[in-house]
Amino acid sequence: MNLTTTATDNKVPATADFLPLNGTDYVEFYVGNAKQAAHFYKSAFGFQSLAYAGPETGQMDRVSYVIRQNKLTFMLTTPLRANNEIADHIAKHGDGVKILSLMVDDATDAWHQTTSRGGKSYVEPYKLSDENGEIVISGIHTYGETVHLFIERKNYNGTFMPGFRKWETLYNPPSAGLLYVDHCVGNVGWNQMNPWVKFYEEVMGFKNILSFDDNDISTEYSALMSKVMSNGNGYVKFPINEPAEGKKKSQVEEYLDFYNGEGVQHVAIATANIVETVTDLQNRGVEFLKVPESYYADVLDRVGKIDEDLKPLSELGILIDKDDEGYLLQIFSKPLEDRPTLFFEIIQRKGAKSFGKGNFKALFEALEREQDLRGNL
Repeated sequence: MNLTTTATDNKVPATADFLPLNGTDYVEFYVGNAKQAAHFYKSAFGFQSLAYAGPETGQMDRVSYVIRQNKLTFMLTTPLRANNEIADHIAKHGDGVKILSLMVDDATDAWHQTTSRGGKSYVEPYKLSDENGEIVISGIHTYGETVHLFIERKNYNGTFMPGFRKWETLYNPPSAGLLYVDHCVGNVGWNQMNPWVKFYEEVMGFKNILSFDDNDISTEYSALMSKVMSNGNGYVKFPINEPAEGKKKSQVEEYLDFYNGEGVQHVAIATANIVETVTDLQNRGVEFLKVPESYYADVLDRVGKIDEDLKPLSELGILIDKDDEGYLLQIFSKPLEDRPTLFFEIIQRKGAKSFGKGNFKALFEALEREQDLRGNL
């Protein structure tokens, strides 16, 4: 089965693009126990079993479980021995995102285009083949130890990719309505946002479509700055956060401390019905940040008329914001790991192309309450 594009309605005008991207191919996590992590994501988030690689398929140093829900694909990878890149990554960072892979028509050209513009090569173009065809893969480094792989699968008709076998299980819980990656947010160190913005502009041809400073994203105690980078067709968006000066430690600083460096802060996942999805996820045990009931007292005065009933939104803690093209509904999970690092955002766009600027203060105050409980504010 071929992956289809994770296109969204949230596009920017297409321009001459030296690195055409067709969306997110898969997100790979390095985790301490991939078998258990796969079961968690299936049970809690409604993923289905897709593919497996390990010693039984000739992959002797690691195991990888691939799970899918609609156009959203995760790979969960665990090393089988110590003293290697994967084991070292987990020891340093805990479970986290290692690879943000991107669908391209030509992985060889993508590698040449990006490395010729200053990108640091992670892997030169190579082919994987089996009876179902071939896939071409290449990759470059980005912030921290995170990597972008370019995946060319136009000549492949297998389940996932060569080296993997179809993973069939009796336990396949129903979908929670998660559709595709809307955006992925990276946290970088002090004064590193603009250098990484420049990287995405020069190396990958992205554009800075939105910027937020510490006046936009701040509370009484903490602040951060953020710039949203988008590729030419708007299929791939990478907001970049850095800390800003505040009275106390910001959520980005807490992340950097516990992740031991820069990395992916959260993956935002689209849904077509956020009330149904979040209700389902909560019933499966997923925990979300909650804002005070007072948030909803005047929210419709700020955003105007919406299609949804406000009562279930307030009961679930779903936030609402608008821009010139519509509105959006969003909610953020609590950290998915024992370390206060990676979390997920669930988002439903009703025309809006923005990222919830009007919710930043309420969201940050909710995050600070959690930080304070951990003793990290």
